Amino acid sequence: MDKFANFPTTPISPARGGAQVTPDDTSDLLQVTRAIYIGQGGDISVTLADGDSVVLEGVPAGSLLPIRASAVQATGTSAGAIVALW
Repeated sequence: MDKFANFPTTPISPARGGAQVTPDDTSDLLQVTRAIYIGQGGDISVTLADGDSVVLEGVPAGSLLPIRASAVQATGTSAGAIVALW
């Protein structure tokens, strides 16, 4: 039973879905994220929801990044076991 099923989903609500991410220079994610989990540390290159592209360097394993990203690029990404959460 989900007591919160009828509550509205807001940007600060916990994630309700997610998917493994394979970094790709040409494809967007299935949805814009609420957060990205990094299972294996390293750098991650993302396109944020507003279109800005950034590289987050030296992200430790086990990090949960509260970012709204539309894509994770292969070029510039050395982190692994990446999970998009929405």
